[in-house]
Amino acid sequence: MPHDHHDHDHDHFHHEGMSPFGHPYRADNDGPLTYWQRMEIAVRELLVEKGLLTPAEIAAQIEAMDARSPANGAAVVARAWVDPDFKARLLANASAASREMGFNIGPLHLIAVENTAQTHNLIVCTLCSCYPRNLLGLPPDWYKTREYRSRAVREPRAVLREFGLDLPDDVTVRVHDSTADMRYIVLPARPEGTDAMDEAQLARLVTRDSMIGTGLPRQP
Repeated sequence: MPHDHHDHDHDHFHHEGMSPFGHPYRADNDGPLTYWQRMEIAVRELLVEKGLLTPAEIAAQIEAMDARSPANGAAVVARAWVDPDFKARLLANASAASREMGFNIGPLHLIAVENTAQTHNLIVCTLCSCYPRNLLGLPPDWYKTREYRSRAVREPRAVLREFGLDLPDDVTVRVHDSTADMRYIVLPARPEGTDAMDEAQLARLVTRDSMIGTGLPRQP
């Protein structure tokens, strides 16, 4: 299962699918535009031409989207760890709870699922790459791969082991399939030994993968 970061031997320049720098090969993004790319350009230019949007407004929205990162979700998780009332609101309506913290997630229908000693949650989108981008930013590349999308449902424990997470047999793994209308975020269990940590310190323990379910928070 592909991960974001691997330690590669940079002497192995000629491995298939590897660049000379030891990273997975990616083709240059200079090929012909796809149908959907041409459509996006045409619609954008038409909206500007008709005065419905300005180039500055489009640029501002792109900047706002790029500013979204897993740090936003980490702040939500940390608040839930320290505030039981907020945690209850998050589990009841994650969209409203996120907005309560000042995160503009638009009309996103977000559902928070809680990891416990008995249950571990894993998020996937089997159809494409639906992901709570409005809160967590862009999904990792591996989340969009066909391998992850199919195997996370078929053999979730094997996938989790490849991410370094070997769960006991008595822990139930629940897989949640995101859709265009509904996205999920995992509320991971608070690490032990963090009672003296404040909300900001706790937020730094929350990893992106722990909010997808392929990892755990960092240890203090």
